[in-house]
This record gives sequence, C-alpha cells and structure tokens, in this order.
Amino acid sequence: MKVRACMEQEIAPIMTEYWEKAKFPFHVIPKLGALRIVGGTIKGYGCPGLSITGSALATAEVARVDASCSTFILVHSSLAMLTIAFCGSEEQKQKYLPSLAQLKAVGCWALTEPDNGSDASALETTATKVEGGWILKGQKRWIGNSTFADLLVIFARNTATNQINGFIVKKDTPGLTATKIENKIGLRIVQNGDILLKNVFIADEDRLPGVDSFQDTNKILAVSRVMVAWQPIGISMGIYDMCHRYLKERKQFGAPLAAFQINQQKLVHMLGNVQAMILIGWRLCKLYESGKMTPGQASLGKSWITLKARETAAIGRELLGGNGILADFLVAKAFCDLEPIYTYEGTYDINSLITGREITGFASFKPAASSKRSRL
Repeated sequence: MKVRACMEQEIAPIMTEYWEKAKFPFHVIPKLGALRIVGGTIKGYGCPGLSITGSALATAEVARVDASCSTFILVHSSLAMLTIAFCGSEEQKQKYLPSLAQLKAVGCWALTEPDNGSDASALETTATKVEGGWILKGQKRWIGNSTFADLLVIFARNTATNQINGFIVKKDTPGLTATKIENKIGLRIVQNGDILLKNVFIADEDRLPGVDSFQDTNKILAVSRVMVAWQPIGISMGIYDMCHRYLKERKQFGAPLAAFQINQQKLVHMLGNVQAMILIGWRLCKLYESGKMTPGQASLGKSWITLKARETAAIGRELLGGNGILADFLVAKAFCDLEPIYTYEGTYDINSLITGREITGFASFKPAASSKRSRL
C-alpha cells in the first residue's frame, strides 16, 4: 500500500508527459529511494532484505502505474546490485551497496551486445590483463540506465582464459561512452543506451571475483527473471483497474458500458488472466524461497506471464475504444511497454527453449548441422 500510494500520487500525474518526451523524471529518484524497496532481497549493507515475494509484490505495484519506473528499479536493483551482492568481494559490497540501496547512486548492467542478444554467451567484448588492472574493449547495446548511471556492471571475455568475467566501471572513466537509443515505442522513459568501451582501464579492485564464467550470471538471472515476471503482472493489474473504472463511468446507448454482456465477458477474461498470472508468479517465489526453483520454471513463468499480459492489454485496448490509443488512459502506454518486456530477459522463444531443454533433456537453441549426404 505504501508503494501504491507513492506511485499514484507522485508518478501517475507525470508519467504520460515524460513517456511522450522519452525523458527520465530524475526528481522522483529520491522518492523511489525512500520507499526502501531498492536492493530487494539483499540482506545488510543498508538493503531492505525483503523476501522475494515481498520484493515481487513491490515490483508489481510500481509496474501497475508505470512500467518504465519498474524497469529502472529492476535494472538497478535486481541486476546491478544483485551482481555485486552475489559475486562481489566484501570490500566491494561495503563500498557500493549502501549508496545504491538509497538511490544516491544509480547502477546499470551490461551483458547484451549489438551482435549478441539471445546468444549472450558469445559476447565479444574483451578484458585483457595488464599491470594493476584490465583493459576493456568492445560494445554493449540496449543497456537500461546507462546514459546516467554512476556505475556500470560490465561483462567481458577474458582474453587469457576465454571465460566471461565481470567488472565494475565508474561513470566518466576515460574511454567509456554511452549514447541514448532513440525512437523506441515502449518503455520510453527508460534511458537505454549503446555503450562503447575504447581501451577502458579498470583497476584490479573493481573486477568481480565471483564471475569466472557465463554460468555465474545464471544465479542473478534466476532472481531477476522472477522479478521481470511480476512486471507484466503489475501492468495487467493496472490495465484491469483502468478498464473496470472506465466501463462503469462511460455511458453509451443510455447505459454504462459495464452493463453490456460482451464487455463484462472481456472484463472477466482479463480478471481471470490476472489471477492466473499472480498464482504463477507467487508459485515461482515460493519455489525460490524453498531453494527448489529451476531455470526452466523461471523461464516458463516469465514467458507465459508476458504472453497473457499481451492478451490482457489487447482486450483492454478494445474496451476503451478510441481512448484506448491515448497514453492519457494508461492502457495504450501499457500496451506499448509490454512489447520490450516480452522480449528482454530472454525472448518468449528463448525462454520456451530453456524450459523445453529442462523437460526433454535436448537443447535446441541452434539449428541442426546440415548434412552433406542426402537422407534419401
């Protein structure tokens, strides 16, 4: 209720303006920090130490009003901060987590590259060991918060071991540039950027000791994928609430739109989706808390929930008629914001294949090698 009150009073009145301008409302960062939800499940270091269920509910309440704000917090909290908490040294945790938990500093997380999206393990950014540190070279793309982040968690391939390592890179480090990606149709408030690393020197003390291979990112992605699954839950809650209110207030043919059978059927369909999505999300949280959640379960939850959220948004857009294409009525904005969420943290297809591999034992991410011999 505390999160809902803040979002409705502080964010809802300004979100359409900033969404249209594709600008970030920096003045609300202290208000979001005061909610004490940043850092989620991390214990100590000034972090709230919530259960994953509590953190998920907070994520949903933020997304219910604005998906971009929830993505801002998710990138900062469930990716950048969690990587430091899981893979950082004690010194790094004490140095960085307290200010990040208060949103006095903002973090981002850079894995995706221009030529390596779904196939993230093939990343080409390199880290070469030199005296006293490392030299990073390469590019990253679609990195949320990157244009204004105070620190960037960046993954690169160790040229000596060919394994993936993680690094903490500070803003304004020589050779580091971040350029905003323009003309997005969804999550327009989120400042996604292209990152260029041109011989960026990183001291040894800022290498994350717990990242020695791509597999070390999985424990972070397991938590963040659960959090991402709760974003479309919250968005769908907001869509349903808006449509419920709209149908009761607006009249046509002398009666409230809510009095028409076909509208009631659509509203009930949406409500059924929301309830089912919440149950899947809740189940994921409980599996995680008991130490039983598998990567396939997290992927199934994220892919299925985002699929149902798209369906819910489409029905909501229909119910609002002409007003369903205006950002002022929330539904059109939510409709667009769901598209990047459907894709990031693993596309629907990739997450389906992760679950498919788990239940069948066969990996089918790459096409079968073509044979030179005819089967005939």
